[in-house]
Amino acid sequence: MSTSEQLLTIAAVLLGALTTYVTNYWTERQRIRRELLTRWDDRKLSAYENYVDRVRAAVFLAVELYEHREGIRLSDDPEPQLRAQLADAIRLQGRAFERIMLLAGDEVIEVAHDLNAASREVDWQATGKQPGTLDDWRERNRAVFRCINALHEAARVDLGVSGSVIGDSHQDRDLLLPPTRRDRSDQSDHGPVMG
Repeated sequence: MSTSEQLLTIAAVLLGALTTYVTNYWTERQRIRRELLTRWDDRKLSAYENYVDRVRAAVFLAVELYEHREGIRLSDDPEPQLRAQLADAIRLQGRAFERIMLLAGDEVIEVAHDLNAASREVDWQATGKQPGTLDDWRERNRAVFRCINALHEAARVDLGVSGSVIGDSHQDRDLLLPPTRRDRSDQSDHGPVMG
């Protein structure tokens, strides 16, 4: 083998080694990037899930307090205890919101701000800090759940999940409400109302 052939062989081996090194480097770098994105997406999903859960828990406690205060349905717990439970739920909701602020994209953060404002109105009416009728109360609760749906939608976009939870594919939903007192008296006279 001549010197030029040996140099050509050495150059080919070096080029092959360099190509292998660069390929492995870029492959490993892409793998690490995917792992980081997956890890952040997992944390975002956990933050979104926890925040919505905390909002719903506070709203359900507010409903219990409101219904107790208004005589709609008395609670087994005394009002001071219901207020304390609601205050604790609001505190936990605030902590969950902070995780949204740290991890979420801009659109999710904006929707979360709207959700916070809507849920505070429910809390304020439940505690008597904000006056309102039963219709006001129901509209405030509807607003919270519209904001939750908007948060779901924004979170899905932020996480790259296809599809939609709102729009033409899904019909509008309303609050699940018990029959009014008049409806209940009609039911006792004529059996359950179907509809």
